[in-house]
Amino acid sequence: DLDSLIVPSQQKGRDWLAVFNPKVKRVLDVSLVHTLEHESVVCCVRFSADGKYLATGCNRTAQIYDTTTGIKIYVLADESAGNGDLYIRSVCFSPDGKYLATGSEDGRIRIWNIEKKRIRNIFDGHQQGVYSLDFSLDGKLLVSGSGDATVRIWDMVDGSSRVLTIHDVDPIYNDAGITSVTISPNGRLAAADSLVLPNNQLVAAGSLDATVRIWDVETGALVERLRGHRDSVYSVAFTPDGKGFVSGSLDKTLKYWDINGLVAKREELAVNGKTSDKSSPCTTNFLGHTDYVLSAAVSHDGQWVVSGSKDCGVRFWNSRTGTMQCMLQGHKNSGTKFQFLIFRFEKPFDEICHSYLRRFESRKRQ
Repeated sequence: DLDSLIVPSQQKGRDWLAVFNPKVKRVLDVSLVHTLEHESVVCCVRFSADGKYLATGCNRTAQIYDTTTGIKIYVLADESAGNGDLYIRSVCFSPDGKYLATGSEDGRIRIWNIEKKRIRNIFDGHQQGVYSLDFSLDGKLLVSGSGDATVRIWDMVDGSSRVLTIHDVDPIYNDAGITSVTISPNGRLAAADSLVLPNNQLVAAGSLDATVRIWDVETGALVERLRGHRDSVYSVAFTPDGKGFVSGSLDKTLKYWDINGLVAKREELAVNGKTSDKSSPCTTNFLGHTDYVLSAAVSHDGQWVVSGSKDCGVRFWNSRTGTMQCMLQGHKNSGTKFQFLIFRFEKPFDEICHSYLRRFESRKRQ
């Protein structure tokens, strides 16, 4: 907790502050790259695969920026969607950067030809808002997660979809809506409210009923059910080696789960038709956020876990020890315009805080 730290090192700008933990060696530096103003609440953000562009989802529009100049270059809006609010809750670039998928509160997924600013396809099937999207590496599949408690894997050629449904909702919560999804780099796996296990056809889903579920993609069989959070799970990120993942929750914590045993468990399911009741263990708790944890990421080298919270802070954690390296804090915006702040680090990370959003990259200190 930062309150207990003595004389912490700081970097700050006019409306942002980075506080470093004096109890550990400082290895990161921070610098502001761009500030982008929005006329609307920013609900989501995503970078293109090459990092040259950034998309934000707002009320009725998706906006695309050049990350080098900070200039807005495209505004995508479906004028046929009728009047009134229509918040875009998820955005994702195709791997080649030609298309942008947007998921909205109307349950529809729109695939945009970015250069022409036209809708290429509309995917219907979800019964509630679409809160997360992710393309496979080859661009042939799109994974979506919705408040209707389903994950869909869409074929980008014919628009067909396969559905993974939650049937075992915890009665205490009475809701198992999916908050985020992503697909593994090898293109074979998908995950709801998380990433998929590399090199294994498994899907992990974090949902509103505080549970993480893991399925076999091919069979649709539930392989694992992880419980430990005391409130809804809003994000899960796999480690690069595929041996674990991190979940973030409204209970203000992150957890690291050791999933080494899942491969054997999947094989056991294939042979016996059932698995043991023993769950993958939670080995590390990340404590310090003072409000909901809404996003989590793991660095490419697996060294850092990064979390974004409703407390308007982004924290960098040592993935092995759970110790915090630094915290980034932005201003509390109370005006009519909303700001998007881009900071420079070595790896991009994003955080949504109330009505404005920040991008962070990390740079190792020399």
